[in-house]
Amino acid sequence: MVRPRLLVVSMSLPVTAKRTGEETWSFTMSPGGLVSALLGLKEFETKWIGWPGVDVHDAVGKKALSIALAEKGCIPVFLEEVCDQYYNGYCNNILWPIFHYLGTPPEYRNDVIITYQSQYDAYKKANRIFFDVVNEHYQEGDVVWCHDYHVMLLPQYLKEYNSKMKVGWFLHTPFPSSEMYKTLPSRSELLRSVLTADLVGFHTYDFARHFVNACMCILGTEATSEGVVDQGKLTRVAVFPIGIEPERFINTSKLSEVTEYMKKFKSDFGGRKLILGVDRLDTIKGIPHKYQAFEKFLEENEDWRGKVLLLQIAVPTRNGIGEYQKIKDQCHGLVGRINGRFGSISSVPIIHLDCSIHFHQLCALYAITDVLLVTSLRDGMNLVSSEFVACQKGEKGVLVLSEFAGAGQSLGAGALLVNPWNVKEVSNAIGEALSMSREEKEKKHQINFQYVKTHSTQQWADDFMNKLNEVTSKAEQETGKAPHELPQHDVVQQYSKSKNRLLILGFYGTLTKPNKNQERRDEGMNLELHPQLKERLKALCSDPKTTVVVLSRSEKSVLDQNFGEHDMWLAAENGMFLRHTAGEWVTKMPENMNLKWIDGVKQVFKYFTERTPGSYFQASETSVVWNYHYADAEFGRAQAKDMLQHLWAGPTSNASVDVVQGRYSVEVHSVGVTKGSAMERILGEIVLQNKSITTPIDYVLCIGNFLGKDEDVYTFFEPELTKKTMSSPYYGSGPLKKVSSTLVDVKGDNYFSVAVGNTHTKASYFLDSSDDVVQLIHKLCTHNNP
Repeated sequence: MVRPRLLVVSMSLPVTAKRTGEETWSFTMSPGGLVSALLGLKEFETKWIGWPGVDVHDAVGKKALSIALAEKGCIPVFLEEVCDQYYNGYCNNILWPIFHYLGTPPEYRNDVIITYQSQYDAYKKANRIFFDVVNEHYQEGDVVWCHDYHVMLLPQYLKEYNSKMKVGWFLHTPFPSSEMYKTLPSRSELLRSVLTADLVGFHTYDFARHFVNACMCILGTEATSEGVVDQGKLTRVAVFPIGIEPERFINTSKLSEVTEYMKKFKSDFGGRKLILGVDRLDTIKGIPHKYQAFEKFLEENEDWRGKVLLLQIAVPTRNGIGEYQKIKDQCHGLVGRINGRFGSISSVPIIHLDCSIHFHQLCALYAITDVLLVTSLRDGMNLVSSEFVACQKGEKGVLVLSEFAGAGQSLGAGALLVNPWNVKEVSNAIGEALSMSREEKEKKHQINFQYVKTHSTQQWADDFMNKLNEVTSKAEQETGKAPHELPQHDVVQQYSKSKNRLLILGFYGTLTKPNKNQERRDEGMNLELHPQLKERLKALCSDPKTTVVVLSRSEKSVLDQNFGEHDMWLAAENGMFLRHTAGEWVTKMPENMNLKWIDGVKQVFKYFTERTPGSYFQASETSVVWNYHYADAEFGRAQAKDMLQHLWAGPTSNASVDVVQGRYSVEVHSVGVTKGSAMERILGEIVLQNKSITTPIDYVLCIGNFLGKDEDVYTFFEPELTKKTMSSPYYGSGPLKKVSSTLVDVKGDNYFSVAVGNTHTKASYFLDSSDDVVQLIHKLCTHNNP
């Protein structure tokens, strides 16, 4: 059986290349859970695409490296002159600090070569290079899994080239709050690109929530329980906490060599309690904060002096960058001060190592550690915590874990969670961990050990790939249901052949001017007729074969103001009120509709309006709508959640109503008040007042930018349902004797349901915007007046 292929795309390959001759290369395996997880996907034939870690400028060297890497299932990406401004510039100088809450670094105004724009240009160019390599090796049916902030533009490039390509994107760092992310100059472009992926993954719920909030605040998208809806397309967003290879650490800890290291280290440490820190020497790891907390602990706990040792392994990274030299110097200064204050001739309280250590030695240290101290200021996950748990044997140690590490959401139940910025809190946690009873330590260890055992790297990778396969399979099943672009020539041609036409038109987003600001939009913000439609609508309505109905959520006064001079039908408040512009408004509510709930809902809306600056509510005769699109988006959403609790516990608890959440609104209306449910009443009134009608409606064009609950109007006119027999409640006994026994009789080729600006719809067709509606109506008018 042929295995499907997986193309893994990341900044770096799982091996580091070193040139040993003109045409020869040597390789060392890169460490890390990601490598283990992805190379362990046995059901896939995995190809890894990434930078080999060295610049190669000669053709001979590139060819030799490509051949050598191919044997290891790797494909190199040669970035060459773009690498510095792409990797060191945009990725590490701009994206990485923002994603880790360090803020946007200042732009060096005295440097005309290296700017935000030049670095972003390099980022785009590098992502194009990645795309070219993927495209070169892609085969139909391949799955492409993009990793991390280095390739945020890649999903869009891939989908633009081949919309059927299966694409996933996973972020291994934190995703910041929307307020922090907003500072990024290229914020919208990166979000829109990521949203083209089929599945977007994060390590924690916080990161996923921040991403969804950023999309809502910046792009004006809609959030659902499954993910983000942007311009009608649903992108699934899900959480997949990465783990480690637990068996590797468990089995290594049992080796005789590791047992010998354990004995030696215990002897070297002289019976002192061991506090261990294992971190990259990085600003986000909080090593200085760890030292300050330990110093505080020694200050306040004299009895522990000389009885406890803090061993910090600080693995060097990016030695050539000034900021990392500063953090190194700061750590050395703190160690010197603390050892000077609390050390003695025979021992010092801190041992700081600027190096990595052998894996067997690391497992031995994990096994004998009394307290693992993790004080990350921001961390995507921090797998050191899981490694420590897997290696523990004998008397179990205690995990003191920063709440700002992703692992805090996974291992927090069996750890002491701390705020690393609070020196006193971390100091107290050290004391609590050292003094914890054996029973309590065992209990906490068992909780975390069970999690580490069952949430391995392999499980993480399997979960993501299974979810991606589920998402893409569902999308393929729904492809046949997806709307097609409206064939305007057919619309006009069938219109010209028909004898009795019905046009159902929405108002907001259909006959209004397009809202160019995509960051926030909601009905009520722009309720004025498109300037190019006024005369064209008049011409359309003047055709005696054509009946035009504007069907809207809006109030009667709004429709009167915009359409009062046209010869058409107006259906306000989703068809609860109806009139021909030559007559008076008629109430078309269903019988026995109870509206006693309205006053209570108004009181709730008034309460929240007073407490939410920029919000307001509108009450009509059958519905009440609270809007917060002018308020702070995050605060408005929080208020909306509280409002729902008030509504469900109060005025709507026993009422027959629907509570509908819009993008920036909450609406309450009676059950069944939808555009589709109103259509039969509307049609009945039209026939009653047009006694000259002798033939059934043989052409229907229904166009709108409707809420999901109102899309039943599209299916109401489906051809297999349109042999609508007139029912006596609407027609009476005498006035309609000359009318045919059917009201609507349309075939598949003369019925057109059209959604405007939405491809995730029940409609059969779509148009991009109301500008396209204007052009279509112009074509229909041209037919009327050749």
